[in-house]
Amino acid sequence: MRCVNWLLLWTFLLVLGPAVQGAPSQCPSLCHCHGDLQHVICDSVGLKKIPRVSEATRLLNLQRNNLGGIPTGAFSESKGLISLHMQHCQLREIGPQAFKGLNKLIYLYLSNNEISTIKPGAFEDLTELTYLYLDSNQISDLPKGIFSPMINLFILQLNNNKLRELRQGTFTGAKDLRWLHMSSNDLTTLHPGSLDDVENLAILHLDSNKMSTYPSLAMSKLRVVEELTLGKNPMRTIPDNAFQSFGRYMEKLHLDNMGLEKLSDGAFTGVTAVKSLHLDNNRLKSLPKSLQFNSITNLTLSNNLWNCTCQLAPLRRWMDSSPNRPDAVCASPNQHKGKQVRDVTDIRRCKLKPKKAKKGPRQ
Repeated sequence: MRCVNWLLLWTFLLVLGPAVQGAPSQCPSLCHCHGDLQHVICDSVGLKKIPRVSEATRLLNLQRNNLGGIPTGAFSESKGLISLHMQHCQLREIGPQAFKGLNKLIYLYLSNNEISTIKPGAFEDLTELTYLYLDSNQISDLPKGIFSPMINLFILQLNNNKLRELRQGTFTGAKDLRWLHMSSNDLTTLHPGSLDDVENLAILHLDSNKMSTYPSLAMSKLRVVEELTLGKNPMRTIPDNAFQSFGRYMEKLHLDNMGLEKLSDGAFTGVTAVKSLHLDNNRLKSLPKSLQFNSITNLTLSNNLWNCTCQLAPLRRWMDSSPNRPDAVCASPNQHKGKQVRDVTDIRRCKLKPKKAKKGPRQ
């Protein structure tokens, strides 16, 4: 009888063996675990490789370890993960199938590493990923379709990298992306069609890059941008119809610190909802006829070359009726040089030309 019991136990262990090995039931060495291994915290413990965790684990914090890279299938046994933290891990490359099996993952933090290369297929299986943080790395290129598995991606952080251009197909598949942050890169070119796959963007940050011309063709399919930052790009002009495709939704626009010399008369065509407009630290002399002041509540204009003549009459009228009276100093004509726009009485006496009524079709 005892032999039969031993035989049954041995058979039972053989059957369960792989499952037990594939799903560790103990907290990894050096780490701290909470809630029956649901939270595994391995922050700053000197790890050199990624530990195996239970399939019950929902959050894995690996911050501040010297991991160097992510081997293929490193998380294949961690299928229950929802949040993965790998900031400050000295990661240099994300290889193919690095996150294979993580089809429940929602949050992925890869900020503050040394990642320069993302291999095709790196994000395979991340179909539920919603938040991806890749800021403060060394990424100079994004392979075509690299984000295609991420059909639920909502926020993508790419600030402080070395991106030089965006090509058509970069965001294929990420149709639900709403926040795209690409500040402080080396972007000179957004190719036509490069943003067509993410036409529902609400927040787009492109400030502190190297674009010398406004990327009209890349932006033309965007429909619902609410916040656009272009400050600290060396653009001299903003062309007609620049924001027309999303102008009825745009509430915040940053065009500061650019060296702007001219806003084309039709630059603000279709812009009807802007509340916050930043134009400080440029070389502007006038404002475009298409700019409507009725929705603006926050306007910055300092450090420009304002020509205080009747062309600024709409601005002066807005200043007189608004509690927001921004700093705007006249650079010309000579009799007004150094004065605040709001203190130039000549402009107040200017008559605003009525808008021409559109001619109807001939009968």
